[in-house]
Amino acid sequence: MDYVIEIENLKKTFEGKEILKGIDLHLPREENLAVCGRSGIGKTVLIKCMVGLMQPDSGKINVLGKDMMNPSHKDLEFIRKKIGFLFQGAALYDSMSVRENLSFTLKRSTFTGSKTKITERVEEVLESVGLVDAIDKMPAELSGGMKKRVGLARTLIKKPEIILYDEPTTGLDPATSMEINEMILDVRKSNKVTSVIITHDMNCVRMTSDRMLIIRDGLIYAEGTFEQLQSSDDPWISSFFIKKEE
Repeated sequence: MDYVIEIENLKKTFEGKEILKGIDLHLPREENLAVCGRSGIGKTVLIKCMVGLMQPDSGKINVLGKDMMNPSHKDLEFIRKKIGFLFQGAALYDSMSVRENLSFTLKRSTFTGSKTKITERVEEVLESVGLVDAIDKMPAELSGGMKKRVGLARTLIKKPEIILYDEPTTGLDPATSMEINEMILDVRKSNKVTSVIITHDMNCVRMTSDRMLIIRDGLIYAEGTFEQLQSSDDPWISSFFIKKEE
């Protein structure tokens, strides 16, 4: 099978406390994987290790054929061009318009097109997330859902092979959350990307994931489809689904 991410026995300690105690994970191309668990359990640490933002203590991480345990500067540059990261708060530059936020990303990359080509690419990705009309708005003029979509457009502008979503529906109303979930599926279909989705939102997991895993005490405690884990007899696993349905 063609795995874009391979992780084996991954460990990470902070101030003497083990956060990741031996994570094993294999992610096939074009799969949407949801990663769940209680707050502070190490979900974000895991994806930061994937992209070289954090150095693990030991284990193996291979992303798109590159060794992320001891990456060269060249390998880090390669991986960061191939991986998009949708931050929980969208992380837009407040002093820049939507157009400028997206153009800045292209200018910082290896994109060598003219100003006209940059504008065309910006309009193209905004069209894909339904926000062409907001191209000259400032972030302060956007709703929470619109900011998420601009953040996704900024991620897509570099044509990544992998997208890491950090709590993509947090703080959004149900209707907007539904739109974001549908967009995650559309992005996978139209761009053929592989996705890792960090979330507490079981509706997001149900709608967007092919497979989900739950981290507990630094290890993968459970793994399967949404339906398989939802029907589990394990009270701890069931608590994730019950809590979200109340």
